[in-house]
Amino acid sequence: MDAIDQRIISCLVSDARSSYAEIGKSVGLSAPAVKRRVDKLLDTGVLRGFTAVVDPEALGWGTEAFVEVHCRGNITPGEIRSRLDPLPEVVAAYTVSGAADAIVHLRASDIHHLETVLERLRAVDIIDRTISTVVLSTLLDRPPAPEH
Repeated sequence: MDAIDQRIISCLVSDARSSYAEIGKSVGLSAPAVKRRVDKLLDTGVLRGFTAVVDPEALGWGTEAFVEVHCRGNITPGEIRSRLDPLPEVVAAYTVSGAADAIVHLRASDIHHLETVLERLRAVDIIDRTISTVVLSTLLDRPPAPEH
């Protein structure tokens, strides 16, 4: 990946609906050359797709929390994932260093719904305990910058 690829990615991150011609003007390439590079970025997994960015609050999922998950015994990441996958309110989960086995990002419609989700999460057989932090406001939410 070179500097032109990074500029193409920056254009797509800013507006994934940009045409190859528009991106080409920005990076100094023809539309077919941009298409070839985008195809290569997709083939190599640098770009994983194009998607609509939706406001979760507009869909009724305005309450969110991050939850430290502490498991019983030695549990593999795959096993943790398989137990979390059936919970639709789990929007992301990460293995982490430190005392917790995982950090889970939950979204719910309101605080009552969040409480219900936390009860369901705590009832998962591999989970020993959880520590929850409810998000009050989002200070920063942005995609990673391709250029650094």
